[in-house]
Amino acid sequence: MNFKTSRAEFLVFCLLLVAACATLVQAQSGRRQPKAPPAAPVPTPTPEPSPSPKTQKEPEFGFLVGIDRFGTFDSFPLGYYDIPLRGCADRLRSGSSARVDVAQSNMNRGEAIKKAKAESNTYVVLLRLLIDEMTARSYDDLELDFVVFAPQTGKVVTSGKAYLNARRTGPIIVGPTGRGSALYREQMLRRAGEDAADRILKALNLNVPPVK
Repeated sequence: MNFKTSRAEFLVFCLLLVAACATLVQAQSGRRQPKAPPAAPVPTPTPEPSPSPKTQKEPEFGFLVGIDRFGTFDSFPLGYYDIPLRGCADRLRSGSSARVDVAQSNMNRGEAIKKAKAESNTYVVLLRLLIDEMTARSYDDLELDFVVFAPQTGKVVTSGKAYLNARRTGPIIVGPTGRGSALYREQMLRRAGEDAADRILKALNLNVPPVK
């Protein structure tokens, strides 16, 4: 074997090797790659149902509370009328589920009856401050007269008196200034209004919470 023959054989060997490598690469590239497993679907959150708006139930009945400031010959300080009026309205509101309105202006008996007849489910409460000049010694002896008129008919449902003096029920907390003071009298006036409201609620067969 001469040098030229060996060189030719070496070239043939290299060509065959290159061809074999090319065939192998082509075979590898032609082979299908395995598909990746599909991704798990992302769960879609279920929307929560919107809460239905709560409808507030309208009260089945109500009260309109007013006071007659000019229905008697007696004249009292203006604040004396407002205190029992607020006390009565507050107790009616806390002692029942009724809606309670307060008349802002003076209301006499004729106006109270007229208002009651114009209402479909509202009782009209009329308050009056009275004093027995024969037996009264001071404003501590004032009496609170109350009358309740039925809606639509204007008929009297109940009536009575609440007292500021010893004839009333329940204790009065006396402040540092004691009996006869303006603060003490205001407390009695408010309690008289509350007492009137308690009696009204009982007459209408409504539950009255205990006095705290």
